[in-house]
Amino acid sequence: MKSATLFLMSRRARSFGLAAGANLVALILLAPSLGAVADTLPASIPDREFWSLTEQLSEPNGSFQSDNLLSNEMALSAVAAALPERVKPGSVYLGVGPEQNFTYIAAMRPRMAFITDIRRGNLHMHLMYKALFELSADRAEFVSRLFTKPRPEGLTAQSSAADLMNAFWDVNTSTETTYQANLQAIKDVLMKKHGFPLSTADIDGIEYVYHSFYWYGPRITYSSSTSGVTARGVTYAALDPATSKEHSYLSSEEKFTFLKTLQSNNLVVPIVGDFAGPKALRAVGKYVRDHNASVGAFYVSNVESYLQRNGVWQNFCGNVATMPLDDTSVFIRPGLGGGTGTFTITSVNGTTGNTNVTFVARSGTATLNGASALELQRLLTAGNLTTISPRLTASTFGAMASEVAPCAVR
Repeated sequence: MKSATLFLMSRRARSFGLAAGANLVALILLAPSLGAVADTLPASIPDREFWSLTEQLSEPNGSFQSDNLLSNEMALSAVAAALPERVKPGSVYLGVGPEQNFTYIAAMRPRMAFITDIRRGNLHMHLMYKALFELSADRAEFVSRLFTKPRPEGLTAQSSAADLMNAFWDVNTSTETTYQANLQAIKDVLMKKHGFPLSTADIDGIEYVYHSFYWYGPRITYSSSTSGVTARGVTYAALDPATSKEHSYLSSEEKFTFLKTLQSNNLVVPIVGDFAGPKALRAVGKYVRDHNASVGAFYVSNVESYLQRNGVWQNFCGNVATMPLDDTSVFIRPGLGGGTGTFTITSVNGTTGNTNVTFVARSGTATLNGASALELQRLLTAGNLTTISPRLTASTFGAMASEVAPCAVR
C-alpha cells in the first residue's frame, strides 16, 4: 500500500514539481501522527461561559423518588482505589448524583467534569458545594461550613477523614445567625463573585439543600430530607471515612486542593438532564469532542436499572454512543448502592481475621457477628474498623466503547 502511495506521489511530483511532491509524500506518511491532535480543553472557564454551559446543555427539570443529598454506595472506596489504573489521565469525567463524584474525580484527576442529573435540585447541591470549596482554605474549614459547626481544635493537614468526622460528630451546631451568615457567603460567591444570574427558585433550592446539612449535620443520610430524623441508611460521617479511608476526597489536603482548584476554575459543570433524554448527554459529548478530548469515565450509579425498568435504556445507550470514547473509557457501576452486598473486614477492634459483613444499604441493616446496624455504625464512626473493602464485581467497570457500539448510528 505504501509503495502504491509513493508511486502516485512521484507522478504528482513530476506534474507539480519535486518540492511540492515531496511535501505531499511527507504529509501522507505523517498522517497517522497528525491525527493525534492535542485537546483544547480550557484551563479555566469564564463565569459567563460556565453559566451558559449549565443552561444550554441542560434539559427541563425532572423528578426522582428522593432528594439524594448523600451517596449510599458502600463500594466507594474499592472503586476509587481501582479507578486510576483503568482510566486515561487528563480525560473528561461524567457523573451523576451527589458527593461521591468528588472522590472519583480526586482519584481519576480529569481535566474537566460534568455532573448530569435529572433533578435541578442536584445542580443546586453542586452549586452549594462549589461555593464551599472556594470559601474554605482547608478540609476542616470546609466541613465546618458544610455542617455549620465550629472548627474543633487539634485538626491539622495530617488529620484523616475519620479524624475530621469524629472531631465534628459531637460538636454542637452553631446558631441560626451563623447559619444565615454562611448561607449568605455561599450566595455571594455564586452571585457576586461569579455573577451567576440565579433565579429565585435556584436560590431557594440552594437554601433547601444547605439547610438540610445544617439541620442533620454529619448524621445526614441520603433520605434525611424526605424521611426526617428517622431516616435509615449510612451517615455522611460513616460513609466518607470508614469506607474510603485513603480514597475519600476528604482524606488529604492534596485531594481537597485539587478539587478546590477545579471548582474555582469553573471546571466542574452541573447539568440538568435525563440520561435517556434527547439533549443533555449528547450536548456534553459534543462539547468534549469539539475540544478534541475523550470521556475517560462515566459514573452512572444505578440509573441504568431505572432506564431499563422504564424501557428507555436504548435511548441512553444511543446518547453515549455519540460521545468521543476510546478503549480505556469506562462506565463506573458500583455495587451495594441501595442493595445488598458482602464486605470483607480484616480487623475489628484489633482482632485480625476475615470477618464477613452483610450490609443492606437501603434499609440500613447489617450483621457483624450478631451485632446490630447501630453497632456497625459505631465501629465505622469510631475508626475501630481498620479495613472494610466491598468486593467489586466484573460489571463495576464497563468498557464504554464496546458496550454502546451496537447503539451507534451507522
